[in-house]
Amino acid sequence: MKANMDPLSIKFAALADPTRRAILARLVLGETSVTELAEPFAMSMPAVSKHLKVLEHAGLVTRGREAQWRPCKIEPAALKEVDDWLENYRRFWEAGLDRLEEYLGELQAKEKLEASPKQRRTVKRKSSSRRAPSKK
Repeated sequence: MKANMDPLSIKFAALADPTRRAILARLVLGETSVTELAEPFAMSMPAVSKHLKVLEHAGLVTRGREAQWRPCKIEPAALKEVDDWLENYRRFWEAGLDRLEEYLGELQAKEKLEASPKQRRTVKRKSSSRRAPSKK
């Protein structure tokens, strides 16, 4: 990652990697050791440590030190900046989808109104053609 990137770009760059997203998903469950984090991945411990360093640099995780145990934990407040940025786009898309839903409702209502007279005529024709001939 470039050193002159803004904090939000650093976070997005860290989140761009599926392994790092999987690490964050695991840390949502609670803090854990680097060894436990590495278990599901087919990679070396140094490779997992590099991923953790990227996440740490982005402020998304922290690593502590308790005797021999070095727990990693997620920093939810760091994700708030990402969520705030995405919120503007979420509102944009939701507003567009709301307008689309409204428009589709109008089209469906219009189709029902236009189809109603046709259906009535079709029903009348069918019922008149099905009448039994009258016996005189």
